Amino acid sequence: MPTDHLTLAREALSRARSIAVLTGAGISAESGIPTFRDALTGLWEQFKPEELATPEAFLANPKLVWEWYAWRRRKVADAVPNPGHVALAELERRCIARDANFTLVTQNVDGLHQVAGSRNVIELHGNIRRVKCFDHHHPAASWSETGELPPRCTQCGSMLRPDVVWFGEMLPDDALETAMQAARHCDVFLSVGTSAVVEPAASLPLVARQAGAMVIEVNPQPTPLTAAAQISLRGAAGELLPQLVALA
Repeated sequence: MPTDHLTLAREALSRARSIAVLTGAGISAESGIPTFRDALTGLWEQFKPEELATPEAFLANPKLVWEWYAWRRRKVADAVPNPGHVALAELERRCIARDANFTLVTQNVDGLHQVAGSRNVIELHGNIRRVKCFDHHHPAASWSETGELPPRCTQCGSMLRPDVVWFGEMLPDDALETAMQAARHCDVFLSVGTSAVVEPAASLPLVARQAGAMVIEVNPQPTPLTAAAQISLRGAAGELLPQLVALA
């Protein structure tokens, strides 16, 4: 990686009045959290995603789906933020200190950005640490993993489910609109650890580029975004983001 690319990226972040960041599974994989596909291993390798992550699958076998997400929640609970998460939280603090806008949009459902200290986080796909009811989306403050599975909503009696976006479901309108607005109005768009193929998130850096922003990609491998990014940095988020933020 040319050193001047890293320097240019640092300079762009340091002078930006508005920064938007998109993170994907790559940054959390560095904390030991399996990607969605990798989570279909071991006890779950006989299943396909559509057998565990759709409303229809939940209605057909709610106990099975609940138990898979309970297993994933335990994986998330044991994970800790890595230096990439911490660097983005620090970048937000520095933006706040100089009265610059900062929006972190994530496709991840693990909540590690918030654990690391990030405040303005837009969760496009929900959060596996949260639970809501299936029928009316009432949030559940607590629930039990013993007894009837899935547990029941204390407000309406419907089954509880993970507060994540399943296949066939729409992304939250407010989250998507906030993410789009951040992309349209940022000076720098930072794409981190995302495959750049899952829509509509994959369009966010392209929206930013069309609006005149500098697009910086951080990823170990080239992606469909690479050709459109002004700066593409090859490497792990946990290694490159602390370097980017060091002088930003």
